[in-house]
Amino acid sequence: MKYTLITTALLSFALTVGSTAGAAPPPNIVLIMADDMGYGDAGCYNANSKIPTRNIDRLAKEGMRFTDAHSPAALCVQTRYGLMTGRYPFRAKTTLVNYDGLTVASLLKRAGYATGCVGKWHLGFDNKGYDKPLGGGPVANGFDKFFGIPASLDIPPYYYIENDRAVAAPSETIAANNSTGWSPIQGAFWRKGGVAPGFRHVDVLPKFAEKSVAFIDDQAKTAVEKPFFLYLALPAPHTPWMPLKKYLGKSKAGMYGDFAVQVDDVVGDVLNALDRHNLTKNTLVIFTSDNGPVWFAADVKRLGHASVGPLRGMKADAWEGGHRMPFIARWPGQIEAQSTCEETICLTDMLATFAAVTKQKLPASDGLDSYDITPLLLGHDHDSPFREATIHQSGRRVLAVRSGKWKLIPALGSGGFSKPSKVKPKPGGPRGQLYDMDADLGETKNLWSEHPEIVKRLTGLLEGYRKAGRSAPVR
Repeated sequence: MKYTLITTALLSFALTVGSTAGAAPPPNIVLIMADDMGYGDAGCYNANSKIPTRNIDRLAKEGMRFTDAHSPAALCVQTRYGLMTGRYPFRAKTTLVNYDGLTVASLLKRAGYATGCVGKWHLGFDNKGYDKPLGGGPVANGFDKFFGIPASLDIPPYYYIENDRAVAAPSETIAANNSTGWSPIQGAFWRKGGVAPGFRHVDVLPKFAEKSVAFIDDQAKTAVEKPFFLYLALPAPHTPWMPLKKYLGKSKAGMYGDFAVQVDDVVGDVLNALDRHNLTKNTLVIFTSDNGPVWFAADVKRLGHASVGPLRGMKADAWEGGHRMPFIARWPGQIEAQSTCEETICLTDMLATFAAVTKQKLPASDGLDSYDITPLLLGHDHDSPFREATIHQSGRRVLAVRSGKWKLIPALGSGGFSKPSKVKPKPGGPRGQLYDMDADLGETKNLWSEHPEIVKRLTGLLEGYRKAGRSAPVR
């Protein structure tokens, strides 16, 4: 088994999923997802990080740190679809407008939770006019309350939404903002487009911290009788990198690092709010990211900071830097402090996991690619490897497959932002990539030609997942 075992005393106290006698009350759940934060940014994942992350590191110290957790895709929208639905994004349109299945929010709402979403939605709205309800968003998909923005902060229009209404219409126009000293898609970058009167990009992250704390303050009044779920979808450290003045120089990784320090402080605001209301003990907090960073080799050389740590690639890539994510879970008394899990998991697993935590059975049609990871969280015995396979989708829609220690990418190149994105096979040479992830985490040695039998097996496995209606075990 590839995780740190919980002590016997803790095991006897831990929640037994499905039991009724003496079971602990269902926990509050706080899911914090950073945007474009790399595997190697937080100190608890990278001892050589140039970014101080005391609050994320606190979570790791008080909970379980996963070292092989993945987003279902290496881009924002697709990952959010997988997180919400428990389905790989290649199976459907990556929008939740008119989606009729369970989401993590509607699942928890069905269990009696108060559900709130703060931050970046990026899963579509049915916009029939800014003076009318914006359909298909969070409140149409299981959230009681929403305060946020429609998409990334570099994609217009720029305006706030509360529940299903625009706070103010994006009736004005803002010019594009381009960074200096970085690539065109880094720095304080955003595109030209519509903007609401008074909307300032620099205010958004502090506003979301304020709204998240306010949600916890409000729910604390009734949390004993009615648990809550907060999904905080941070818009950072995605561009535009706009750290407040007090964060300038707080890292040694430039404006990106300073902005990541501000992100860490938002995590701290949420943890402090839980502490203040004595909610920490019965709250499951999860911190993760949606995909890798936009961080080039030149950035590593110039600043000495490897945003993806020992991994290869970056955002959008089929390589690990695109989709291997920080993932930390804390639930005092249930999850052992300072523990580590090396099993492969995916953000699609949240739906089945939350169902198990709240003692619900998922319908067969929901969560097709979602595995219940509570045995890992609680230190219970389980089969290893935990998953038969995990599918990774790159920015150019290359589907890679991971099974055990082996990873197959059925193409040459990164499949994403790193150059070259696509490489034409040479006669007699490998037509794709095969890596032993136990021996070669940095994906430096392509073993495609050395192991044709493994290439054949994984190719068949991937094709089966592409065609199959489900991939998770029968529940």
